[in-house]
Amino acid sequence: MTADAATDLFEEHRPVLTGVAYRMLGRVADAEDVVQEAWLRWSAAAREDVREPRAFLVRITTRLAIDRLRHLRSRRESYPGSWLPEPVVTDFGPAVPDTAERAVLADSVSLAVLVVLESLSPLERAVFVLREAFGFPYAEIATALDRTEAAVRQLGGRARRHVEERKPRYDVDPVERRDLTERFLAAASGDGIEQLLALLAPDVRLVSDHGGRAKAPRRIMETADKVGRFLFAVARELDPDGEIRVVELNGGPAVVHLVGGKPDAVFQIEVGQGVIQCAYLISNPDKFSGLPVA
Repeated sequence: MTADAATDLFEEHRPVLTGVAYRMLGRVADAEDVVQEAWLRWSAAAREDVREPRAFLVRITTRLAIDRLRHLRSRRESYPGSWLPEPVVTDFGPAVPDTAERAVLADSVSLAVLVVLESLSPLERAVFVLREAFGFPYAEIATALDRTEAAVRQLGGRARRHVEERKPRYDVDPVERRDLTERFLAAASGDGIEQLLALLAPDVRLVSDHGGRAKAPRRIMETADKVGRFLFAVARELDPDGEIRVVELNGGPAVVHLVGGKPDAVFQIEVGQGVIQCAYLISNPDKFSGLPVA
């Protein structure tokens, strides 16, 4: 295989490798570093001995991501306040034509699911990502992780039960979610707080990731009154020269506030039963490298 052919083959599989690495790590820069390291190993490998390049590349990427995740865990334990994954623009494009497949990919990259994945062990997370998000056969996952197929099935079952128990149980209508996002924007910029409070579930939660770099609650905020009043106040403190856009992030609509053409904050909601059940507010500037929206 020529060097050009090897490069073309790697680029063909790059979207899958990046998708695996991001779902494993929850951060764009870490995912890109892992994929770059996978490229270096691929370029140095005896490629004539590789019968299934896609499986080979996924195996390298997954193992590198597991190693990096183990290293990152200790850092995240001392993170100031809540830690949320880094938001990314999700446009699956013509490569994913099937509606059902798009729904699976969107769910597996949602902030809600990625937060739950943080509580899995690195091996459980790898099995869940490869199986549930990308549909890899258990036998192939077993080879990638150097485990028996029986052990991988056990890891996968445990991970799937854990995620199902903890992720939101609402059937989300994409149209309803976007509608509520736009209604929230209108209510937050209105003159009274009543319209905003009417959009919130009584036990709504607000999870903020500021990384100690911006003004935001250090703990998860709960109840419609507290969350509503905080968000209403935040809307009033936004830079009047800033710009607000609704962008598709992590499989759903999100509000991005830009100042000077650069992301300043990201806000996204989970909806159910016609109201906002949970809201995520990310204001740590280190979390915006995956947002080419300026």
